Amino acid sequence: MIGVLEGFGVIAVAVVVGFVIGRARLLGERADYVLGRITFFVLSPALLFTVLSRADLHRVFSTQLPVLVLSAVAMFAAFGLVARLVWRRDVPETVIGALAAGYQNGNNIGLPLGLYILGDAAATTPVILLQMVVFAPIALTILDLSTGGRGGIARTLVAPLRNPLLIASLLGIVCAATGWMPPDPVMAPLDMIGSAAVPILLLNFGLALSAGRVLAPSRFRRDIVLASLLKLVAMPLLAWALASFVFGLSGHALFTAVVIATLPSANNVYNFAQRYERAETLARDAVFITTLGSIPVLFLVAWLLGG
Repeated sequence: MIGVLEGFGVIAVAVVVGFVIGRARLLGERADYVLGRITFFVLSPALLFTVLSRADLHRVFSTQLPVLVLSAVAMFAAFGLVARLVWRRDVPETVIGALAAGYQNGNNIGLPLGLYILGDAAATTPVILLQMVVFAPIALTILDLSTGGRGGIARTLVAPLRNPLLIASLLGIVCAATGWMPPDPVMAPLDMIGSAAVPILLLNFGLALSAGRVLAPSRFRRDIVLASLLKLVAMPLLAWALASFVFGLSGHALFTAVVIATLPSANNVYNFAQRYERAETLARDAVFITTLGSIPVLFLVAWLLGG
């Protein structure tokens, strides 16, 4: 139980610092925009390349992977169906909301919680790779196609290939698969730059929270509630059901699968929304609510399954 508090304590301090900086206007009115762009174009690509290039790709095929895939896809689909068919949301807003419902914080929160709760800091590696290699490219491609197109069909189709996150992820996977690594003079500065991604992401999230009240009246209020309920309640329950009754997991493997499914929405969801300037309030509030809400849910999971 102490591990849950320690993991979230590290995150909370950085977010609170960002919130205070935002309230004090120390960085000016456009600070969140500037930090968001430098994270998207520079810091996160460096982090993704350095992490994925050193990753053990066989970890992707862990016993929890089928549970993670099915539970996440179910949340994406559930939100997408309601948003498109019932609320008639545009494609970019639907994509951002779907990501908020099923795209997990396997890095900023997953890594420390994996260490403190599961005893293995690399326990969330499968979900990180799954999201970066499969979910993120698909979502970013849809966002590129649905928000671009000003330069014609050809430019719209090629736009995802210029996305720095996708390029960095693919290059990292190639290095991991081939066993070739760039020399130390190349990796050392990339490691240094990439190490700034997580703290800047968290500071920027705090800055965003300082700009407005969570769940303030807006056209996305019901989207936020639906995405948060899917992430905090439906996804852990579905992961438990799949792991127990479909894939026959038990003991620590079952506990690991449910803990990973309980992780809150990733800060990257807000970063994506900010980059494409669509549904930023939805992403910000869903990340905030699921981050706070996941604490009691994780305690409950640890009490019921953790022994």
